[in-house]
Amino acid sequence: MGDGTGGVTAAAAQALPRLIEEWLPVQELGIEARRENSTGQHPPPNRLHVWWARRPLVVSRAAVLASLLPAWRPDLPAPLRERFPTREAYHAWFRWLLGIHGDPVAARARIAEADARGQRLGREAYGYGRAFTFSPDQDALMLLGQIFRHAFGTGELTVLDPTAGGGSIPLEAIRLGLTVHANELNPVAAVVLAATLDYPARFGEALADDIRQWGDRLLALVRSQLRPFFPDPEGGVLDGYLWARTVACPQTGKPIPLSPNWWLQRDDRGRAAARLLAHPDWPACRFEIVYGTAADRAAEQGTIRRGVAVSPWTGEVVDDEYVKREAQGGRMGQQLYAVVVKTPQGVDFRLPTEADLAAAAAAEAELARRLPAWLARDIVPDEEIPEVSNDPRPRLYGMTRWRDLFAPRQLLALGATVEALRALEPELRDALPPDRARAVLTYLALAVDKLADYNSRMARWHSRRGVITNTFDRHDFSMKWSFAEMAVVAAGKGLDWAVDQVVDAYRGIARLAQPARLPLWQRAGASPVERLRVTQGDARRLAHLADGSVHLVCIDPPYYDNVQYGELSDFFYVWLKRTAGRCYPEWFAAPLADKDNEAVANPARFAGLGRRSRDLARQDYERKLEAIFQECHRVLRADGVLTVMFTHKQVDAWDALAMALVRAGFQITASWPVHTESEHSLHQAKKNAAQSTILLACRKRPAGDGPVWWDDLRGELARRVRERATELAALGIGGVDLFLAAYGPALAVISARWPVLLSETDPQTGQPRELRPETALDLARREVLSLRRERLLHGQRARFDHETDWYLLAWDTFKAVEFPADEARKLALAVGLDLDEDVIRRARLVQRKGSTVALLTPAERRRRGVVDPAASAFPRLVDAVHTAMLVYEEDGPGACGAFLRRAGLLQHADFRQCLQALLEAVPRARRPDGRFLRPEAEGLERLRQAFFPEIEPPAEPEPVVAPRQLAFPGAEDEADEDETGEEQE
Repeated sequence: MGDGTGGVTAAAAQALPRLIEEWLPVQELGIEARRENSTGQHPPPNRLHVWWARRPLVVSRAAVLASLLPAWRPDLPAPLRERFPTREAYHAWFRWLLGIHGDPVAARARIAEADARGQRLGREAYGYGRAFTFSPDQDALMLLGQIFRHAFGTGELTVLDPTAGGGSIPLEAIRLGLTVHANELNPVAAVVLAATLDYPARFGEALADDIRQWGDRLLALVRSQLRPFFPDPEGGVLDGYLWARTVACPQTGKPIPLSPNWWLQRDDRGRAAARLLAHPDWPACRFEIVYGTAADRAAEQGTIRRGVAVSPWTGEVVDDEYVKREAQGGRMGQQLYAVVVKTPQGVDFRLPTEADLAAAAAAEAELARRLPAWLARDIVPDEEIPEVSNDPRPRLYGMTRWRDLFAPRQLLALGATVEALRALEPELRDALPPDRARAVLTYLALAVDKLADYNSRMARWHSRRGVITNTFDRHDFSMKWSFAEMAVVAAGKGLDWAVDQVVDAYRGIARLAQPARLPLWQRAGASPVERLRVTQGDARRLAHLADGSVHLVCIDPPYYDNVQYGELSDFFYVWLKRTAGRCYPEWFAAPLADKDNEAVANPARFAGLGRRSRDLARQDYERKLEAIFQECHRVLRADGVLTVMFTHKQVDAWDALAMALVRAGFQITASWPVHTESEHSLHQAKKNAAQSTILLACRKRPAGDGPVWWDDLRGELARRVRERATELAALGIGGVDLFLAAYGPALAVISARWPVLLSETDPQTGQPRELRPETALDLARREVLSLRRERLLHGQRARFDHETDWYLLAWDTFKAVEFPADEARKLALAVGLDLDEDVIRRARLVQRKGSTVALLTPAERRRRGVVDPAASAFPRLVDAVHTAMLVYEEDGPGACGAFLRRAGLLQHADFRQCLQALLEAVPRARRPDGRFLRPEAEGLERLRQAFFPEIEPPAEPEPVVAPRQLAFPGAEDEADEDETGEEQE
């Protein structure tokens, strides 16, 4: 076993294998991860406060447990051997400890079969609750401690998460009774960690009553000030206000209400919209509420798309630069066009009354009166939105300070709430013990944040669900031309709702954290909460941890350029600094969140260096990640494990991660893909996305015999990748996820032998070049491509042209019309093509869309001159297939049959095999009405049924259910409602 020091010997590195290094129930974990986030009721930590890229709790628990538990061995000590006589018994106990108390794979199959018959089995189909809700009892934890003592000589194990974010990993470690160190650079996340990890385990559910009591006191103070600005409607409860931003018409000077559409409601209860009316004699546009087919017509009469407006006064186009100039000049206004009211019959809509308009004007005047004093007393934010940012849209549209993201009444409500909390604080501190008072103040601060999140100019009305969505329903500051305002003081709405949400989330977290309060751990000398430490600081310098003091480092590091945490979190930082910052002043000493020390690839920080900005951002990310892993190496025991969770589809991100790991002294010993996202959402069907979280188990690398040559490792790497990819494909892993899963074994080969040298020489040093991991990943990709091609052809030998190979493998790999251009380029290289010259210009299979490419349909390719129904010979098989699809679509099966006979394709073996392979590759997900999501799938299936019925149709996934708007990571089901001028992530 380990010696507890930072050094490592070959013997220690070969210590007792951990469970994660031999086995993990990836199928069951994938299903449970999707259950966790697909029921409309997210786990309590996710509902407490926004944080981005949270990992599923069940996957986090599996990562922690499997990284600490030894793999099963037949020579276990007698008591353990009696409890676990076989490997299967041990694995079954592990699944039970995770909360998997049935067979989710079989249940998922039953659900899919029922869905295909139009039946809904509901949540009870699994026969047990969602895995994350299960908390191990004292007996289970005692047995776990017994196993730990056998493996480590002690039951007191320490887990570190140096970039803890929203806290999924440390929360699960607390639930297992482990000593936990959770660190986070970002102060917003640090507050979320304290509220997720410390207080629920320390105070239990009883604290919820304190939060509710003082939340009610806060609400009473706020209502007493704000009620005049929110007039009560007759016959219902005020739910919200719907506003449109405005700019002056260049010709008439009258305001143009800006909105991509005017939908109010479109669900199974009916359709309603606001109809915009403009009469030359009016000073401003008016609206009326319309329903049914009238709503269908009115809703689509939007006035802005991708930043370009249309004036309802003249019908003329208003260019985007004019809109920006008006906004930047402070001349962008807003117009109230509808009021939302909740009645006993449901949601209703009405036009604003004179009282509504007067109340809004009074609120604006009241804000102007109070704002100078509030700024002087630091009640509301005065910080500027940084000019250096990856998302310039707020500043482009005139919002230069964080308070500009709020309409006047919204800012008045938030300022009044912060002021009331300040007034309440002395009384609260007098009434409660210091730690308990700090906890209650923390949760009230989070309620203020929730109010800000759902009551800004970046929040919108969700017409399909009848709710206001939050500012961060996406990972950016997308411009909302029409926005929603909460009824802040209404019963059950606004601040009342925000406090309820925080209290409910707290109760749920406290129930999850109950094992931390078991007498078992108190008898051990200190309960886990007393062995918990939450720190805010740089993960590269964990001075409070001694060398070799940690048994497991489990880390979910920032994913390259996927989320700019610091930039996004400033929205909350400026409010928390004025609320929770009074409890954690050392965390909020800086004006804004620390972005200089953040380990993300942030091109904006290097924007002045032109085209090199992305390369410099990658290098900066790699250096910071390497330093974090070096610190992990220092604090990790010699026999310890570093487990890394990573989800990113781009090779550049994996190259940076791998380089940081190997240079920090780690080798990868195992990798597991856990399928965590639904692949059948409408958004996923349109765009490429990675759906798996990859778990990498790493050990300290022992000293080797010196460098090895890449040429000597290529064969071993190719063999290992092919073997692993074959195993994972049999488990249903495919598309981008199969490539990501293959990266693990590729990196394992090179990380175990590092440093690995190339035969080419560096001209500057005269020494052999060091291998970049991306070279190994390229080889892994080629092996997987070869394997996938064999599968698509059912093992048959067929020689397609390179362009057809590329098209076929693009569908099979990305499962989407649109995917990153860089990944398309790498795929082209793998099949012997140049993306720009061969795929785009000559074959015209795709078109560029910024940093992405999009596959073209047969009709689009005809317009580009490469699909021709009059042709009888085709240079590429894909052209022949596309032509047949087009003829069938436009002229019917008779004309298509004549074309196939004339071109000699009915008996053409390669054409038939190409059709069969494309049937396998193009996603066959269907809409609820039975139609294929992708027209390509529809066209291919028509050809099969009409002319090649002997080809067996591939298995089909369950029908798509329109995705629901979620608190995180965001929803893309109403992109048409939320016109942003950019593609969604």
